[in-house]
Formats: sequence, C-alpha cells, structure tokens
Amino acid sequence: MLKGTAREAAAEFFGTFILIAFGVGVVAQTVLSKNANGSFLAINIGWGIGVMLGIYASAGVSGAHLNPAVTVALAVHRAFPWSKVLPYSIAQIAGAFGASALVFATYREALSAFDGGVRAVEGATATAGIFATYPQPFLSIAGGFVDQVVGTMLLMAGVLAVTDQKNVGAPAWFIGPLVGMLVIAIGVAFGFNAGYAINPARDFGPRLFTFVAGWGSGVFTAGGGWWWVPIVAPIVGAILGAWAYDALINKHHVAPEAGR
Repeated sequence: MLKGTAREAAAEFFGTFILIAFGVGVVAQTVLSKNANGSFLAINIGWGIGVMLGIYASAGVSGAHLNPAVTVALAVHRAFPWSKVLPYSIAQIAGAFGASALVFATYREALSAFDGGVRAVEGATATAGIFATYPQPFLSIAGGFVDQVVGTMLLMAGVLAVTDQKNVGAPAWFIGPLVGMLVIAIGVAFGFNAGYAINPARDFGPRLFTFVAGWGSGVFTAGGGWWWVPIVAPIVGAILGAWAYDALINKHHVAPEAGR
C-alpha cells in the first residue's frame, strides 16, 4: 500500500488521467468526425465533466489539484508543503501523458482515416491540436500569455470561492460539479484565443506525447514557440487569482462573534 506523498501522487496521477481522457477524447471525436459528432460546446462540456470526475476520483486522497498551477498557488498562499509540489506536478503531467496515449490508441484508426497517417501540427489535416493547445494565427505570444493568466486567475479564484467554508461554501460532494461548471464557463467565455489550457499538465503532458508519438518537434516550434506559454502563464495566473481572492475576500471575513 502506498503511503504519504506517494499515495497522494498516485491519486493526482489518476485524477488527471481521468480529466484528460475525457477532455482530449471529446476533442478527438469532434475533430476527427469533422464536427459531425461534436461541437465547441460539446468540447467545453466534456472538459467540465472530465474535471468533475477527476475531482471525485482523487479529492479524498490528494485534494484533487489536477493542475501544477493550482498546486503552486496553494503552496504560495495556503501553506501547501513545497516538498510535495514537484511530486504532485510530475504525477499530474504523467497522468495527462498516459491519458493522451489512451485516446491515441482508441482513435488511432480514425486519426489515420482523417490525416492519411501523416501526423501534422498545422494545416487542413492537423491533429496535434487534439492533444495540446495552439494559438489562433492572430494571437501574439504576449496576447496568449495574458489569455492564459486571465483564464487561470479566474479558475483559481473560483476554486477558492467554492471551497471557502467561511464564505457561502459548498458541501464537499458538490465541489466537483461546481468546479466542472467553472471550467465550462471559462471555456465558453475565453476558449477562442488558444483553447484555454489553464493547466500546465493538461498541455505539456499531451504535447510531450505527440512529440514522441509521431508529430515531431513541430509541437514545440508551432505558434512562434508557443509551448512554454501554457506552462508559465497558468502558474502566474493561479498565484494572482489566489492573491486576489485573499486580498478582496478572505482577509475580510468577519469572525462569528464580531458579526453578532
């Protein structure tokens, strides 16, 4: 039986695996069916449900971070042990990588029917975007950085809000659906620019998989070298989101006896 951090990392691996399996899976179905069996709304709903199920799978063991940006922000603002940040993050990236392999194995024949066996990063038959995020042609690196900071800031602030028992707070069993709906809201509001990664593991794990599975080094050079933005910007956004929640809400809670 796993104990301590290893037990928690295993839960983070599995929770992130569940999240990415459904998230990347719904994108694969939409793209490979040429929108006949999916849509932008379906993609957002699929990701939201994936987040919910990932939380249910792991929250009781690890707290269901499922996102290195969340883990780092909790270390900065909530005294989460820094010694656990790297094990959690590695487990999350590994879970995302493994889920990408699962989706690839499931849709391998559909991929070949779509692209003729040529794994492209860009162009009419590009399929790398099924797994990782890529910016719109008009989006600059700076604009994409802002995009990811904003999305992850809203994610982190929303997570702290729904879990804050000093505020309205949500019962533990309902946190998963609320965070899932939060992700859907971010997707439908801020998904256009670059696919709202808002999670370094969600982007880097699948991107690394495509690198080794036939798409090649183009996954790191496309979009003007976009690959690092969904890693760094979400961490900045999550730290800012937690700071904003604490500065504007958490530090101003009134003690029960003071409110009488």
